[in-house]
Amino acid sequence: MNSQNWNAKEYSINAAFVAKLGNSALEILDPKPGDRILDLGCGDGKLTLEIQNYGCHVMGIDSSEEMIDATRKLGIEAQVISGDNLNFDQEFDAVFSNAALHWILDKDKVVQGVYQALKPNGHFVGELGGKGNINSVITVMSAVFQDFPHWGKFRNPWYFPSVAEYAKVLDRVGFEINYLELIPRSTTLNTGIRGWLKVFAKGITSNLKSEEQEIFINEVEKRLQPIIFAEKDGWIADYIRLRFKATK
Repeated sequence: MNSQNWNAKEYSINAAFVAKLGNSALEILDPKPGDRILDLGCGDGKLTLEIQNYGCHVMGIDSSEEMIDATRKLGIEAQVISGDNLNFDQEFDAVFSNAALHWILDKDKVVQGVYQALKPNGHFVGELGGKGNINSVITVMSAVFQDFPHWGKFRNPWYFPSVAEYAKVLDRVGFEINYLELIPRSTTLNTGIRGWLKVFAKGITSNLKSEEQEIFINEVEKRLQPIIFAEKDGWIADYIRLRFKATK
């Protein structure tokens, strides 16, 4: 899985929109009281708690110990497990994932693990970044690295598939696809692009010195301002989500 280091407090401030905008995928999950559900990439547990409030038996997993600590503080069963290292055997009625699967580059391994974790006729429901997601942000970050070659090569940490690409991943494992759609969803960044970069670009800048990281953030902000910022609306990122439901 990705080598991103997560800070739960920083995440709650700069990325609160992630859980809020995950409710559309939660509607597709349609959790029922008594369901045993695995939340893959639960983050700080805010959306996991909503699932638990339906009367479900929920387990959250995440590769970040700090995020799992935050989830446990909400009274949720949670374990530090990477999404590409699942070892469950037909334990869950559903596996849910919001804004996590695009961080896992070994997409076949994670989907195979999900399939094995589900009971017969269990559902896999999720939302991840889709093809074209944050394209303007990625283009600018890459350009900044090109202008500072001594930083090394820009490495994109995300997997943003098309409908056809992800359909093949699900089909290879044996899932029946019930729903799969690419959804443009412009997203307001309430703390600006600086707050977003401090949360989501840590893996990209992890090898840079602190002063170089600040230069990176300043350059990206300056170059993106005429593209995704307006005085009236603030910072609006070009999010595109891939939302799906599949059955074992």
